[in-house]
Amino acid sequence: MFPEHCSVRKKGRDCPMPPEFVISVKSGDGEYMVGVTCDIHKNTFTEKLELLQREGKVPQGTISFTGLKPVGTSCIKVNPDDLIEL
Repeated sequence: MFPEHCSVRKKGRDCPMPPEFVISVKSGDGEYMVGVTCDIHKNTFTEKLELLQREGKVPQGTISFTGLKPVGTSCIKVNPDDLIEL
């Protein structure tokens, strides 16, 4: 499951846009998903990841953006008894 909104937060407020890309870092020992972003914040996320890579907080590697495709189906039915209230 993905979040309903972009992972970027500016001035204490979450971006209201839905995610359009999964962001991952491809390194020699694997691929790490680090978040989701909308098209507007793609460059902002890249700049932040590059900074975190220089600081050693994120593995070195290629930053990759994979487009998300919405999928809809009418075959999934939810039983109200299966829902968990938090």
